[in-house]
Amino acid sequence: MDFAFTPEDEEFRAGARAWLDAHLVGEYARAAGQGRPGSEHEATDARRRWERELGAAGWIGLGWDHAHGTYGNRSATLIQQVVWAEEYARAGAPGRVGHIGENLLAPTLLTYGTEEQRHRFLPAVARGEELWCQGYSEPGAGSDLAAVRTSAARDGEHYRITGQKTWTSLAQEADWCFVLARTEEGARGHRGLSFLLVPMDQPGRIEVRPIRQMSGTSEFNEVFFDGAVAHAEHRVGAEGDGWRVATGLLALERGVSTLVQQIGFAAELDDVLRSALRTGATRRDPVLRDQLVRAWAELRTMRWNALATLGGAEDPGAPSVAKLLWGGWHQRLGELAMRVRGAEAALGPGDWSPERPYELDAWQRLFLFTRADTIYGGSDEIQRTILAQRVLGLPRDART
Repeated sequence: MDFAFTPEDEEFRAGARAWLDAHLVGEYARAAGQGRPGSEHEATDARRRWERELGAAGWIGLGWDHAHGTYGNRSATLIQQVVWAEEYARAGAPGRVGHIGENLLAPTLLTYGTEEQRHRFLPAVARGEELWCQGYSEPGAGSDLAAVRTSAARDGEHYRITGQKTWTSLAQEADWCFVLARTEEGARGHRGLSFLLVPMDQPGRIEVRPIRQMSGTSEFNEVFFDGAVAHAEHRVGAEGDGWRVATGLLALERGVSTLVQQIGFAAELDDVLRSALRTGATRRDPVLRDQLVRAWAELRTMRWNALATLGGAEDPGAPSVAKLLWGGWHQRLGELAMRVRGAEAALGPGDWSPERPYELDAWQRLFLFTRADTIYGGSDEIQRTILAQRVLGLPRDART
């Protein structure tokens, strides 16, 4: 693709920048930069209101209307979606609480859902009114979706869901969850799975328990389903076709959202580089200097790879390659941030007290959170297996 910006794109950029400058004021300015991965507990109320502010102006779901009709969002080309992502990152706007609905659920409904499902759910996402979480991983079935044990039994026009999901981001904030559950009793592997849209407001039937991480925060959760109800009309795809929908969603997860992520990575790298120059760490440690230069070059390579694959022909290996690249890169960045600070990295930002025994600064949270980058969203081992089997055509491992 040709990613040169046309005059129309630059006009779109000017409008996006002007809107952000005018609206990032008051509580939204105070929430700027908060709520990113590793700190999703920050300013949640303000960020929910910010989501509705974005929705009212049509900035959620850019481009949905090009092929599927309008759902309350702005018309935008693929390049203009990139422009918006760049301007949003440039402005340091608050971390999005609606990104799972916009970037995961919506493309899935546009690809696999019915027109009735699209008109029921997409306008609410576009308005920033309904938030979503993802019910995939389970204890003992983190990256292996074929090992899902949560069951959903058909009961007339409903399903009754029983089981447990884990590592569920934003479950404590979400209004809905898309759940992969086994609807065929006795089925194993990828057979007999269905993709269900489940309302989270079911007291006594759904319980959310935060998981405290080593960073001291609780972005992830365990979710317990005890006869939770999902309407049959809210099943995406045919019964038993959940594997195709769920894996299709994972392929759709990359794209413009990957570029948004990389822009955030670039801001983090800039902070680390400035600190290294200010403290003289690059003069004292030539190996560290080389690693910082390499990190810069690798990030540029990831950006061009993302741009090259964006909107092109479907490549079954592209999502796995992207995940392998950014997961390892971001983990190494966390390590570099600690090396730049040296021994000071082991100290907290404030005095210890029984009331505040666990306090971290932004870089320490970055380091601790990036330990999970090569695990969540599909571990490196799973991504390499996908590339080996689906791209290189290597045989599956023999299983006993």
